[in-house]
Amino acid sequence: MSPLKQLMKQYWGYDEFRPLQEEAMDAAYAGRDSLVVMPTGGGKSLCFQVPALASEGMAVVVSPLISLMKDQVDFLDSCGVAASCIHSGLDGAEKRIIDERLRAQSIKILYVAPERLAVPAFMEYLRKVPLSFFAIDEAHCISHWGHDFRPSYRELRALKMNFDGIPVHAYTATATSPVREDICAQLGLASPEILVGDFDRPNLTYSVLRQNNKKQQVLDCVERHSKESGIVYCPSRKKVEDMADFLSDSGHSALPYHAGMGDYERKRNQEAFTRSETDIIIATVAFGMGIDKPDVRFVIHAGMPKSLEHYQQEAGRAGRDGLASECVLLYSKADHGFWRRLLADLEDDVYSAAVGKLDDMNGYCTQVECRHKRLVEYFGQPFLKKECDACDVCLDEVDCHEDSLKIAQQVLTCVGILGDVAGPSYTTLVLAGANDERIRTKRHHELPVWGALSAHHRNDVRDWIEQLVGQGYLRKQGEYNILSVTDTGESVLLGDESPRLLKPAVRKPKGAQAQRKKTWEGVDMGLVDRLKAKRLELARERGKPAFVIFGDATLKDMALRQPQSYEELLNVQGIGEKKCNDFGGVFLEVIDQYQSGEGESVAEPSSESKAKPNRSEFAKARAFEGFVEGQAMEEVASRCGLTEKKAYSLLLEYISERDVLESWPWVSHGERSDIVKAVLAVGTGRRKTLFDYLGGQIAYEAIDIVLACLRNEELKRA
Repeated sequence: MSPLKQLMKQYWGYDEFRPLQEEAMDAAYAGRDSLVVMPTGGGKSLCFQVPALASEGMAVVVSPLISLMKDQVDFLDSCGVAASCIHSGLDGAEKRIIDERLRAQSIKILYVAPERLAVPAFMEYLRKVPLSFFAIDEAHCISHWGHDFRPSYRELRALKMNFDGIPVHAYTATATSPVREDICAQLGLASPEILVGDFDRPNLTYSVLRQNNKKQQVLDCVERHSKESGIVYCPSRKKVEDMADFLSDSGHSALPYHAGMGDYERKRNQEAFTRSETDIIIATVAFGMGIDKPDVRFVIHAGMPKSLEHYQQEAGRAGRDGLASECVLLYSKADHGFWRRLLADLEDDVYSAAVGKLDDMNGYCTQVECRHKRLVEYFGQPFLKKECDACDVCLDEVDCHEDSLKIAQQVLTCVGILGDVAGPSYTTLVLAGANDERIRTKRHHELPVWGALSAHHRNDVRDWIEQLVGQGYLRKQGEYNILSVTDTGESVLLGDESPRLLKPAVRKPKGAQAQRKKTWEGVDMGLVDRLKAKRLELARERGKPAFVIFGDATLKDMALRQPQSYEELLNVQGIGEKKCNDFGGVFLEVIDQYQSGEGESVAEPSSESKAKPNRSEFAKARAFEGFVEGQAMEEVASRCGLTEKKAYSLLLEYISERDVLESWPWVSHGERSDIVKAVLAVGTGRRKTLFDYLGGQIAYEAIDIVLACLRNEELKRA
């Protein structure tokens, strides 16, 4: 057995390399510069962690977010690997401990932010430590053409100049060919070994749904994954808050995450999700790279992202452990215009590239083609399967119109007659038979195609035009998206080729459920539930994410093998020597008790057997308990897995239902006194009047709380 494979088994518990892992590890271990492009979930981190352990000296890993560093260090520590991270959140004592460990050369992997490597004093400090190599994670951030460009990554080009002879390795999950070339040039990599993995993620089921009732569509997906971890991406902060409230009110454990929140609340919500204290995080793209949780079972985009790179990165947060997971994108034709307006201020060359990426993303949403094929080919790889069996198109979950060819011929004929002078909107009006002044002025109401599709809704006609563009039968050109028929479009007019056009109504995805069932086939789910409960208990005792103990894939393998000894436990995927020693006895006991029928089942009732109002009432009851104890709204929100907005709403309910007279501890005595004086001066007619009278210095929430208590006083006197 090779030294790298032996270390991977000993510390991480894996017997076999994943595709390209061995080549990537060999490059790092041999001291050759390299660029490794491997999709999320492909085992990218091991590509530098294992050779770091095998090499002389310390490896420095550049990571963009503190949360990622901490998660990685926690996981490595649980495996017995000496790792640490330096970041702005450390206090003096913590920094001294790390300094002592560095001087003693007892750290094998050190995580730092790119900004720190731009500090000359820190660069000089690293010169005193024997180094094995630098690993640049999320390396696409260095490229102007990457989807998450960060100027601080540009400073990393200084590594080759300041640390002569120390190899540099770049790692990313999303990089097209131009981005790969730019990464190598910006980092100054010397004859790098470039390794590009397979971008296909067969464990993910992709589907695209046209937006109808967006909140209900999100809820449908969430309820297919009851009590499982998921991410819902929303396009704005307000929509994040609204969706979090909606899912919470629907009986689900959901918290928001966006850049407009305070640092404390944002960090608290992220940690609650990472540690499985809440099931769902509702986020803007601010949450993009901030999560390293392998058991995310679903990712929903409640709106179209601005590029396939963004989508692949964000949807790729699902199923990093290799188990079946679902990715749903809710699409509206308004999404394209929204992003185009936001991109308008970019410089010409950057704008052109960004709009090109946006059009590719729009094509993904509007075409009726295998989703896996579209993604894989976008990143420059051939897709050799006839069907993926893991997307709405290949699973026949898209309802195609039985008259697709006829409709397409009418659209293409209209575009041809208009003579390459009209965009999608005007073409739609002509086909729908609109009595529009422009149409009458140009006498286009006299054309044989005027009103050819008047029996259909205009929105559907417009959608079909976009689908024909996405499938390559029409093209858009110029600033005004003028339509023209392509060569393949001519084949449709001749009847030699038939497009697939969607019906207005789309079925709910079922393929994800089938794939999930297949993934867990033959696994005793009762035992899995017991193992998960014990994992969560251990994680909470240690204040760590559950996956730091064991991932879902490990629990699945454990439930299949049902080991009876430490030796058998070491054969379970993902269990190395340290984890076996730390947790083996506990999990062997769980298996033994389950097999002997001891203890009660920890499996929760299915979502179908649970009444949603009961879950909401349970959250309300817990919140009221907190208010009785005098806990602040923030504490109650954290304790109950609620948004602060929802906790505030429940506090007002509590004050009303329990006839509370005292507004403290939620409002200070000083603020209460000021509010009472304002009430005596201007009355209780409008909150805004009170807020203005108080000079905007006291929050509306405090005013509402005091007013609610004052109303109770009045009722008591009455």
